[in-house]
Amino acid sequence: MTRYGAQYGPDVTFLGVPPCDLDDASSYADADVVVVGAPFDGGTSHRPGTRFGLRAIRMTDYLGHDGSRPSLAMRTGGLKDLRVLDAGDVETPPGDIMKALAGLEAAVERVVRAGAIPVVLGGDHSIAFPDATAAANVLGHGRVSMIHFDAHADTGNIEFGALWATGSRCGGSSSPGRCAGAASSRSGWAATGRPRRRSTGWPRSRCGPTG
Repeated sequence: MTRYGAQYGPDVTFLGVPPCDLDDASSYADADVVVVGAPFDGGTSHRPGTRFGLRAIRMTDYLGHDGSRPSLAMRTGGLKDLRVLDAGDVETPPGDIMKALAGLEAAVERVVRAGAIPVVLGGDHSIAFPDATAAANVLGHGRVSMIHFDAHADTGNIEFGALWATGSRCGGSSSPGRCAGAASSRSGWAATGRPRRRSTGWPRSRCGPTG
């Protein structure tokens, strides 16, 4: 997979874990976890800029980037106990949401098919739709559940004439034939901006409890 390099920040991996290339299946064949960057904020309706969030997530740490972060409390070192790799950033054209999210879905699906857990760094909320769909393409639609922490429901069907957007990611992913399973849950709502029946009853009927 083409790495963006310095376009959205220095080409560094998450906490210094080894890199891999999604175009070379052998480079992540034995991975337990693969970090994938999604530098896309073209679905936001208000404040853009989260395409640069990946750089902050990968670099904001006062410790060295040595690929090791042991937990004294848990007596484990997740980055060493598991094989964690970083595939870099998916190419997500900022002016084409359909092409950007389709590319992200394809990248995440490669990771899931390889038997690894994808950890996707974003990016605005629209990336949740292709992430969950990619997992469902492999594991089965209706078998993937989502734990959704947000101040909003994000259950809109159409936003600015498009289904894939930051406010409709959960609406689309839980539509008939899509990915969301019955065990999905939503927490942290502060305001919905939509009638209560649409914001709470509809997702509860399809995706499980809300709160």
